[in-house]
Amino acid sequence: MSEPRTASPGGVHAIRADITTVAADAVVNAANQHLAGGGGVDGAIHRAAGPSLMAELRERYDGCPTGGAVITGAGRLDARHVIHAVGPRWRDGEHGEPEKLRSAYRNAFALATEHGCASVTCPSISTGIYGFPIEAAAPIAIEEALSALAAPNTSLELITFVLFSEPDLAVFRRTLEARPPAS
Repeated sequence: MSEPRTASPGGVHAIRADITTVAADAVVNAANQHLAGGGGVDGAIHRAAGPSLMAELRERYDGCPTGGAVITGAGRLDARHVIHAVGPRWRDGEHGEPEKLRSAYRNAFALATEHGCASVTCPSISTGIYGFPIEAAAPIAIEEALSALAAPNTSLELITFVLFSEPDLAVFRRTLEARPPAS
């Protein structure tokens, strides 16, 4: 069962839940460059969506570069689309990792807007097996979400970061609470 949403400026929220169980127009997937399914969030989304997700990825795309994103149908998920965003592997923060993570979120939210999505659920990209420190990733994720919601002609109204662990949720909530109030 998911926890109550924590409101913040601009329609950005953070909850603790299994991302495959939260309804939205689009679900962002933390994908790999090969779009091959994997572990963590990626594996969970592929299992919940069913085989049509992988079939569509294979039919439409030949991978995706780090920082990029592609879109598919959502299979059995309670969504219209899955947006597969490829975040960077953390090395030391000196090899463009923050910029590539920012690009992955920006491209994911742009695809959501292009496809008329109002609500998006999103994991913390690259902070699992890719090792990006969540304390550095959360501000990037939230800044990109707020920018996407404030963009002219956006269809986006709500971006919900869905975190699997209590410690990750706490980082996102602290980051949201530290944001200056909207003017």
